[in-house]
Amino acid sequence: MTVLAKPSLIEVEASVERLVYVREDEYTVARMSAETRPAFVASGRALAGVQPGETLRLAGEWEEHPRHGGRLVVRRCERVVPSTVPAIALYLGSGLIRGIGPRLAQAIVEHFGERTLTVIDTEPERLTEVVNIGVARQAQIVEAWAEQKAVAALMVVLQGFGVSPLLAAKIYQVYGEEAREVLASDPYRLIGRVRGIAFHTADRIALRSGVPETSPQRMKAAVADRLDAAAARDGHCYLPLPVLVAAAVALVEQDEELIHRAVDALAAERRVVVEASPAGHGQVVVYSKEHHSREVALAANLTRLLRARSTMPHRPYTEDEGLHEDQRVAVNLALTSTVSILTGGPGCGKSHTLKVIAATVRAMGGRVTLTAPTGKAAKRLSELTGLPAMTVHRMLAQQADRDDGALFQQSPADADLVVVDEASMLDLQLATRLTSVIPEGGHLLLVGDSDQLPSIGPGSVLADLLRAEQIPRIRLTRVFRQAQDSGIVQAAHHIRAGEVPTLPGRGGFWFEELDDAEQVAERVVHLATEAIPRKQNIGPDQVQVLCPMRKGPTGTGELGRRLQERLNPAREGVAEHWSGPSVFRVGDRVMPIRNNYDKGVFNGETATVTAVNPQDRLIEIRTDDGETVQYTFGELDELTHAYAISVHRSQGSEYPFVVAPIVADAGGVMLRRRLLYTLVTRAKAWVVLVGRRDALEAAVHRLGTRRNTGLAARLTVSLNG
Repeated sequence: MTVLAKPSLIEVEASVERLVYVREDEYTVARMSAETRPAFVASGRALAGVQPGETLRLAGEWEEHPRHGGRLVVRRCERVVPSTVPAIALYLGSGLIRGIGPRLAQAIVEHFGERTLTVIDTEPERLTEVVNIGVARQAQIVEAWAEQKAVAALMVVLQGFGVSPLLAAKIYQVYGEEAREVLASDPYRLIGRVRGIAFHTADRIALRSGVPETSPQRMKAAVADRLDAAAARDGHCYLPLPVLVAAAVALVEQDEELIHRAVDALAAERRVVVEASPAGHGQVVVYSKEHHSREVALAANLTRLLRARSTMPHRPYTEDEGLHEDQRVAVNLALTSTVSILTGGPGCGKSHTLKVIAATVRAMGGRVTLTAPTGKAAKRLSELTGLPAMTVHRMLAQQADRDDGALFQQSPADADLVVVDEASMLDLQLATRLTSVIPEGGHLLLVGDSDQLPSIGPGSVLADLLRAEQIPRIRLTRVFRQAQDSGIVQAAHHIRAGEVPTLPGRGGFWFEELDDAEQVAERVVHLATEAIPRKQNIGPDQVQVLCPMRKGPTGTGELGRRLQERLNPAREGVAEHWSGPSVFRVGDRVMPIRNNYDKGVFNGETATVTAVNPQDRLIEIRTDDGETVQYTFGELDELTHAYAISVHRSQGSEYPFVVAPIVADAGGVMLRRRLLYTLVTRAKAWVVLVGRRDALEAAVHRLGTRRNTGLAARLTVSLNG
């Protein structure tokens, strides 16, 4: 019997030249350079969080990879201070220290040699001895050096808690010099403040710091986390008390009584609201204070608008614009009701009806403001009506500017009619802010397809308003002749009715059957980057990949990475920056995933990366509206790549060609009728679905769960009072 020798452990000190690949589970591949051996590749989760320029002391085994050749599989990784002149130059010029680029790094190292880092650390005033370093640049370097040291120290602390060092920079960005104090005194404060830190991570730090498993602090954090998770993941505004208690018990594995006490304590602190369900049923429910306040305020705002006397300059609509009967009803409803809803599926004439409504109000001497939740939806609305349109966010920003003292400036919200298209995207927060700025007597018209997915944020505003019978509404149901020949429209109406579309399809809708998820992923990439652009004689930018899921081989992360490598691969000598598992390069298509009012960008807009500046640690993007915006490397959690995006993030947008993987997900959590319907209706010319027929059929028949909201019940009570 032959006994195979165990691979011997190799120890080496080397500098990170560049990152090759970072997976979502933090598995990292990096190209390394060392004094004692030729350049080599290192890989493993132990490399999580390393950055180009850092010097590492590695321990691991050499392995021959069948496809990629030899590499060091790292078992242990320790950051060390670079000591050789080349390593110091690489470290300073990598972008780790803001204010120093490759040329300046070389000049500093040529002047101070091996003492460079000692000089920066202990005699920073001497930096002005180097050409091109003045007092301002010297101060910037000193500040960045101190920050880098603090982040490095945090990494050591986090590793002691078994927490990824990737989070160190995020924690420091939020808490600065107080970061270590927060970790020591109340790690649960990190939840919700630092992106990437949920209860499990904060809990691990707390327990290893000596916080008792039964501490009230821990119980309250668990309750708050389950409420936040229900809002973020499922869009719920509240949870029934028994459901919340069970979820928190499962999280901390403690007695129910401790959780009940935590709920009572949070209620006493006014962080949650415990009340009888607005919908009745004898249930006791728990809201976060924020969601409860907004829901109550939204119901009050809508009641105020509905009860107000209209100030619309009015005459009954009598002109025939080629409208169907229900379209004429819709026009009169918008002219006579201070709040109304226009809904219907694709091809039913919502856009033309809206155009007639806007033209009629303007012809009567009234003012119309057209809005939509996203920039793309607003642009499409403008193209359809021939009138200017803006995002709801920009309308609210202009209202805020006027409130700050522009006495004679008329706000867009002061129009006789405010229209919100794609109203299914309105979440609780945005709807509350919107309705608060519309004056009494003005008209609000919500236009949307109630069969699409609800908003990304919590709430189900359009569906709730349709459940409140006192809200005037009209649903357009007649599919017009020009839309009847569209395979997309036909497929959408089949899906809406719970019927499987004709497969493989025709005239704009196509289904290609493949079983294996890896094959599906490769086929989607080929269709999006080669087959469709070649056949249709278009650029790949006219094809959008949409994904029902985020994780797995057909999720947004992995498919986006494959598409990026195909369309915008790394180029030698061209700057790029890794942020977690994402690498940003000039030419990348990106999308903000948070509203940033200071920058003037909003969730769902699309943009292109125009510059990556390691020296100043900045990335510059240009939005599709032509605005140039800068993000620091520490703010890149606010951006996601747009090569493959979730169906939720595609709402409000239309694309000439859509390609999407359709594979079964665990428990059918994501692949449901509303998601499939929304996906199909994002395409203008063709939608191509690739995957399993049984997954498609299951999605058609699978209804999603209703979000826990109390808006419809609050409105009913308020309007009947």
